[in-house]
Amino acid sequence: MKPNRLSFELWFGALLTGTIFILVLCSHWLFPDGGEAMDLAARLMRPFTSWSHILGTDPLGRDVLARVVVGGRISLIVGVCSVLGAVILGTFVGLIAGYYRGFWEMFLMRCVDIQLALPFILIAITFISILGGGLFNIIFFMVISQWVQYARLVRGQVLALRDREFIQAAHAMGVKDRNIIWHHLLPNLSGSVIVLVTLNVANNILLESSLTFLGLGADPMTPSWGGMLADGRTYLQTAWWVSVFPGLAIMCCVLGLNVLGDWLRDRLDPTSP
Repeated sequence: MKPNRLSFELWFGALLTGTIFILVLCSHWLFPDGGEAMDLAARLMRPFTSWSHILGTDPLGRDVLARVVVGGRISLIVGVCSVLGAVILGTFVGLIAGYYRGFWEMFLMRCVDIQLALPFILIAITFISILGGGLFNIIFFMVISQWVQYARLVRGQVLALRDREFIQAAHAMGVKDRNIIWHHLLPNLSGSVIVLVTLNVANNILLESSLTFLGLGADPMTPSWGGMLADGRTYLQTAWWVSVFPGLAIMCCVLGLNVLGDWLRDRLDPTSP
């Protein structure tokens, strides 16, 4: 891939995701009311008609811009925390299965196969219907449902690395297994894991928004992008901005993360020119 294309992907992805992350991190100072302040006299105000409500207002007179920025907290927290939990659990399982082989590989990989055979939407509806919605339950469910991706990826990488000369040399020198795993295997497989992490954060933001849209996600009283989409679907013909702007926020965030993931994949690929 040409360097100018790599540079474009890096700057474009960093600009989109960086802007969104900075706005969300500063939302406490930008909008101290948390997007909950109501102005019934200005309900359903059209966007770009008032400096006090640049992106318009919703049916309760709440500022759409404030709710979009504040609502990003839920989506980003779910996306980042669920991926961190899944990558820690999946990497651990993949390392154990790929390095020690034998019984542990057979047992752990069969657990992975069973997990992959379960339909995501059906399990999500069942899980959340039993335990209820809420931020913690969504994150926990995503960790449980997605660790298998990292387990299979890491296991495959470990199987390709465990018979390499530098690993055999470490064994011959009497290096302990935990040191081989930590100092030799992890650094050599981290590139693939980082790329998958970047792409899965974007995917989990979409999943959280979808679950919240279906009423299975975060608390409806808490601003979130999926919740705003659900609230505005009955006003699409008369107040399109209530749903369009949170939808654009989701699109920009996911697009930026996917572009960064593509850049990382090409950057970390040793066969890339």
